[in-house]
Amino acid sequence: MLPISPEQIAAVMALAPSPHSFAELDDLVAQGLPKTALKASVDRICQSSEERNKLLYKIVPEATYKRRREKLSAEESGRAERLARIYATAQYVWQSDVDAQEFLQTAHPMLQGRTPLEVSLTELGARRVEELLWKLFYGLAA
Repeated sequence: MLPISPEQIAAVMALAPSPHSFAELDDLVAQGLPKTALKASVDRICQSSEERNKLLYKIVPEATYKRRREKLSAEESGRAERLARIYATAQYVWQSDVDAQEFLQTAHPMLQGRTPLEVSLTELGARRVEELLWKLFYGLAA
């Protein structure tokens, strides 16, 4: 499995300056990512404002998101990083934003007919989606 770099994950979240190691990215997550990081990820994944709001508020409940001034909590930041990591991996595998978006939002039989985006809302689900993406990348039975 090829690792997605912390720079690729940070790019999805529009983080600046970009972390250059997973340790740096982990520190940023633990300290709380800016709200804009989650919004940038959601904007890259979803086309319509309705889809964006639905996904955003699955990651952080609407009332909580609106209460946050600038930073997400460490737990919310972890979910935001996971979303960005899944998108960065899909974009790497498909080499296209449009194809990555389509993959994430289309039900897949290896995920019991659920969408990769839906499954990746949990850490174990995200691992399943990453495994599926790497199997597709390497041309293994998926």
